[in-house]
Amino acid sequence: MPEPIPPPRESGFTATTTVPLYWCAYGPSEAEKLLVVHGGPGAHHDYLLPQMLHMAKRYNLILYDQRGGGRSRSDDREYITWKTHVADLAAVIRELHMTAPPIVAYSFGGMIALKYCLEAKRNDGIVKPSRLVLIDTAPVRTEYRKEFEAEFTRRQHSPEIQRMRDELAASGLRDRDPATYKQKVFELAVAPYFANPRRASNLTPFRVMGRVQQSTWESLGPDYNLVPELAPMGFPALFIHGRDDPIPVTSSEEGAGAMGAQLVLLDECGHVPYVEQPGRLFEAIDNFL
Repeated sequence: MPEPIPPPRESGFTATTTVPLYWCAYGPSEAEKLLVVHGGPGAHHDYLLPQMLHMAKRYNLILYDQRGGGRSRSDDREYITWKTHVADLAAVIRELHMTAPPIVAYSFGGMIALKYCLEAKRNDGIVKPSRLVLIDTAPVRTEYRKEFEAEFTRRQHSPEIQRMRDELAASGLRDRDPATYKQKVFELAVAPYFANPRRASNLTPFRVMGRVQQSTWESLGPDYNLVPELAPMGFPALFIHGRDDPIPVTSSEEGAGAMGAQLVLLDECGHVPYVEQPGRLFEAIDNFL
């Protein structure tokens, strides 16, 4: 089973967004604030824990649940788009009094962070980050997303993952230990993200809200391409990408090249470096920050 997540030092809900967004803080309150933007879209922050709490050793670490997911869900049936997420990110930074915070963004959180930084470049009223870390960020253009989807599907039907399914079916856990069985079913669902699917174990589970996921991806357009907009932004940026991520490495290579950013590639690592290669991941982040 996954490690227990310690309670935050402080938590609350935003008051300046049209839907209250849950946020929480770890680490020393007097330290520099660092904001983590989780992936999804439609997920919630806590699946990045406890591993991401490594950064709470040095920073006042702030995390929040994006609109429509986790504790930021509501009965409002609004159509949530990337612009919604960018506006919410700006509001969180403003309301929690972050002045040029370092931002660490994971997976689709990287897309939100990049869109946010592009808006900040055009709008002096939006706070720019001081540094930006993008971990296995979402595909920067449609072609890479299609490659990701094809590769993820291929891995779902791989012999190794089929063996894992057969082992779970024969384990008797479904009747003997329903909670553990449910955990294993979740881990099988995300195993294609891993370089070695057997390492998808003891994970903090999460739920993706399909409506939010669909509307957010749709809002990017059928043929989106971030690359022509990307350029050096006046602050340091770092892309980190697992070589075995189903999202093609070329996506982060192209994004980093366009931005003049640093690029770190992790061997024997898929889409979940905070589980697969935490030592090398946090060494790269610590050195950069």
